[in-house]
Amino acid sequence: MKKPNCTFEDFLRLDIRVGQIKSAVPIEGSKKLLLLNVDLGPDYGVVEILSGIAKFITPLELIDKRVPVVANLEPKLMAGKTSNGFILMGDLVDHIAQLIFLSDTLPLGTVIC
Repeated sequence: MKKPNCTFEDFLRLDIRVGQIKSAVPIEGSKKLLLLNVDLGPDYGVVEILSGIAKFITPLELIDKRVPVVANLEPKLMAGKTSNGFILMGDLVDHIAQLIFLSDTLPLGTVIC
């Protein structure tokens, strides 16, 4: 479904960075959530991000992968933990998530515009 337009200024407020997943563990009591430690480079360091991708990929498949992250998303409390970012991914038919993996040659923290 097409979303409403946003202004260019709204877009510029997003801080999308290259992050590397350092660890991924399931959240106890959840079938969807994984707790990820993601290194976003020198400006942000390592942050915790909760992601509802456990049904689509195993934690081991995520380790050391580089992914696009909305780094400046307002923190959100989920399952008793705080998520400090959002990993961008494809939302396929029936809400099946497809992660977007980035090249290992992109330095951590690189700004994606």
